[in-house]
Order: sequence, then C-alpha cells, then structure tokens
Amino acid sequence: MIALITIPVAGSFAQTPKKKVIPVKKPATQAATAADIKEGEALMMKSDCFACHKVDVKLVGPAYKDVAKKYPATAANYTILAKKILAGGSGVWGQIPMAAHPQITQADATKMVKYILSLK
Repeated sequence: MIALITIPVAGSFAQTPKKKVIPVKKPATQAATAADIKEGEALMMKSDCFACHKVDVKLVGPAYKDVAKKYPATAANYTILAKKILAGGSGVWGQIPMAAHPQITQADATKMVKYILSLK
C-alpha cells in the first residue's frame, strides 16, 4: 500500500492579496432638462425651421414627431442632429436638402434637438 503525504509549502495557505478596485466613471449625460426643452422651442420659433418642418405633419422636411420616433434622446443623437442643423444635408429623409444654419451655435442647436426629441 502506498500512502501519499502532502506537505504544505510555505505561503500556500496565505491569502492572495486583494486587487484594488477603481470605479469607472460613466461619461456625463446630457439629459434634456425642462429648461433646455423650453429654450430649444423658443430658439426654433425665432429661426426658419418651421418654414420646412411642422411638429406632426411632413412638410418639405420630416415632421418633428417622426424625427423623435427615429432617434432616441441620447447624448450621441443630440450631437449628431445638432451637427446636421449646422451643416445641413440630405438623404436620410429624402433627396430634398436641408439648408445649413452656420449662424446657430452648437449649444443652441443642441437645445433645439433636445426640444425636437422630446416630442414623442
């Protein structure tokens, strides 16, 4: 009969050191506040936006409620759509181009988008 004997080696019963956990910070969200939405609506009323868009009916461009259905209210979409307001473009909603609006600031365009995407 053969017997196996195990001999503990120094340190084999020691606890392994705990790893330091560093919390990961999430990027700050750009959630639409009631003030942003109200200011965005006011900015749009002063602009030429309603010459081509209506809230719930397609005119030259898409209805704003249709835009809100297509794009969730996320920080990424606020940025993308604000850039479209500033640069203009075509192809997403048809071939009729949207005019560029370089006179609008990025911050104001973002507030306008926050208003549009609140129209669900």
